[in-house]
Amino acid sequence: MVGANQSKTKMIVTDLDNTLLRRDKTVSDYTSSVFKRCSDAGIKVVFATARPVRAVKWLEHMNINYDAGAFHNGAVIHIGGEPYKEFGIEYDKMYKLLKSASKIKDMKISAEINDVLYANFDTSTVWQGVECVMTDFNDLPNRCADKIIFGTADESMINIIEQLLGDDLYWEISDNEILMVMNKNARKINAVKEIADHYGFTLAETVAFGDDYNDMEMLRDCGIGVAVANAIDECKAVSKYICDDCDEDGVAKWLEEILFIDNNCCG
Repeated sequence: MVGANQSKTKMIVTDLDNTLLRRDKTVSDYTSSVFKRCSDAGIKVVFATARPVRAVKWLEHMNINYDAGAFHNGAVIHIGGEPYKEFGIEYDKMYKLLKSASKIKDMKISAEINDVLYANFDTSTVWQGVECVMTDFNDLPNRCADKIIFGTADESMINIIEQLLGDDLYWEISDNEILMVMNKNARKINAVKEIADHYGFTLAETVAFGDDYNDMEMLRDCGIGVAVANAIDECKAVSKYICDDCDEDGVAKWLEEILFIDNNCCG
C-alpha cells in the first residue's frame, strides 16, 4: 500500500451509511479523532451521501465536522455549510412522473423537495424516525425535486418506471431495496469535481471511500479509491484498496495507517 502518493492528498471524500458510519449509524471516538487530525492538517473533509442535508447535521454532535457535502447523490452541494449548487428535477417533469407512477398499484413513492420529504405513505414504516408530509402529490411546492424514491428494487417494476423517465433523468438502486431517480447531473463524482474545483484541487489529490453502486464512479475516478470490506463486489473491483469493515472503523484505520504512518503525513 505504500507509494500511492498519499502525501499529496488534499481532500478526503467519504460516503456515510455503511462506510464511515457503523451499521448502527454511530461514529466511534477513534474515527472522530482521526478526522480531526485530517482537518487540523488542512485536508478538506467532504461527505458524499444519498442522505438529505437534515440527516447529516447530527454528525456535528459526534465531533465529525466536514468542509463540504454532496447530498442526494450530488443533487445538492454545500460548501462551508452554505448552498453552492443544485441539480434537481424540474417541477413539471417531477409532477408528471409522480402522477404517472402513482397509478402503479401499491407503489410507495416519496420526493425530496427543499429538504422536506413528501410521500404517499407513512415513511416511518420503512425508515424509522423519518418524518414526512403525506400527500397525493397534488399539493407540492413549485420547486425542483432533489430526488424521487420508489419503494421497489423489483426488475419488472424498474422496467415500468424506467419507461416514465426522460433522457435527463437516471435511476439507481440503493441497499437493494429502493430505486432513486435523479437529474442525470446529480452524481457523486460530479459533485466531487465541483467541490475540488472550488478549492483548486484535482481528483488526483483526492481519496474516496464507499460501499455501494452510487460510490463506484468516485472510487474509480479519484486519485485513490478505497472500498470498505462490506462493500459490494463492484465497488471493490474499481477500487485501488480495500479497508476494514465499517463496523471496524475501516475508513479511520486506513487513513491512520496509510495517510499518517506510511507517509509520515499530518504528524
